[in-house]
Amino acid sequence: MNKRERVMAAVQGHAVDSVPAGFWYHFPAACHHGEAAVNIHREFLEQTDTDILKIMNENLIPCQFPILSSKDWKHMRPISADADFIQEQADIVKRIVDAVDGEAAVIVTIHGTVASAYHARRGPENYEKYGAVLRDHLRERPQLVGRAFAIAAEGAAEMTRQCLAAGADGIYYAALGGESYLYSDEEFAEFIRPHDLVILETAQIRPGFNILHMCKDRLNLRRYAGYPADVVNWGVHSENPTLQQGKRLFPGSAVLGGLDDRDGVLVQGSLEEIEQAVFALLDNMGMEQFLLGADCTLPTNTDYSRIRAAIRAARRYSPPGNSGSSSADGRS
Repeated sequence: MNKRERVMAAVQGHAVDSVPAGFWYHFPAACHHGEAAVNIHREFLEQTDTDILKIMNENLIPCQFPILSSKDWKHMRPISADADFIQEQADIVKRIVDAVDGEAAVIVTIHGTVASAYHARRGPENYEKYGAVLRDHLRERPQLVGRAFAIAAEGAAEMTRQCLAAGADGIYYAALGGESYLYSDEEFAEFIRPHDLVILETAQIRPGFNILHMCKDRLNLRRYAGYPADVVNWGVHSENPTLQQGKRLFPGSAVLGGLDDRDGVLVQGSLEEIEQAVFALLDNMGMEQFLLGADCTLPTNTDYSRIRAAIRAARRYSPPGNSGSSSADGRS
């Protein structure tokens, strides 16, 4: 199998020659746009040997007007397909897809309803500190801010259309709002879920490989039940359900993940420890509808050698009882 075939087979529940893998991180600001963005993604693919290349998306919904209080959301305006930030991202996608030329599965990051609204308010920084402000605005003026959520989601849906038309195999949908301590179940159901579904249903124009990433800690994964997703991913090291627990909530979807993105072996261990951790993880999860990855984006300074070690361990893995490469306890 080549990389793309391996990924698609795993997602569809077919037999694979090895567990496919994908890791990613935000590249330095100098590589966010244009030719530099294309080159750094190509370098990442070559240096890590990843099966999945996720195109990062630094082309965010712009802050059209300073939003300092809940009433300022009245300035949010609909976003057209020819918006500069959408067209720039679609151009990056096309150029990367052309450069990869079918070598790997290529997905593009699409920021979800809450993330897009947050970007429109103040950009990408400090969500952990200021995310509650967005929630508070919603509670103060639910209809006005709810309308802004809808506009943000429609912009993200248009971004999805343009990037899939540019050749991406699918999207990596970065969903926020599932944090149990932030929004209530009722708020999520009324103001977030319907707009998330608009974006995810738009992605069905290119079915087969769409990832639902449920971001942050202390998640209520049940809020996302029924979302159309070929692959699901969440942080299992953040007071969240385990891989096995989460898998039961999303029958039919493949699972991506297993390794901590901030602490633990992938970030701090030796290359040998990374390999053994991957073998142990695959002993537990098996090779059916599972893709090796991390809880979320890795620290930007993560050395390529660490990512490459995890990916090569997945290629070398052989299930217990099979002849071939060693698994976690040294079986061969």
